[in-house]
Amino acid sequence: MSLRSKNKVSANFSMSSMTDIVFLLLIFFMLTSTLVSPNALKLLLPNSKARTLEKQTISVSITPEIEYYIEDQKFPFDQLENQLKQRLANEQEPAIVLHADKTVDIEFAVKVMDIAYRNKYKVVLATNPK
Repeated sequence: MSLRSKNKVSANFSMSSMTDIVFLLLIFFMLTSTLVSPNALKLLLPNSKARTLEKQTISVSITPEIEYYIEDQKFPFDQLENQLKQRLANEQEPAIVLHADKTVDIEFAVKVMDIAYRNKYKVVLATNPK
């Protein structure tokens, strides 16, 4: 008389749940990485509770040494307006995100805002969220 056990242990391993988790993590990191807009310049931005809701068209940065950058290219101030006109010529709603270091005097930020006002560009001052 042969006795056989009714409970057999399956040696198969199901990878479907593991692949689902990896797939969801991949989607999460892809989505969050596209929402981050890296700024190549290390600036200490002023703090604010407000969030920037404006669509970023172009980024202008002012360093503590009063150097002006459009995206990651350095320009002297006298060429800044012409460069902005060239880069924003084809935009329907041109907007500038101004990244000014918090040690920079306000007059240098106002100069960029004045360029935007003359050319009817929207300006958003970038801040660090609290």
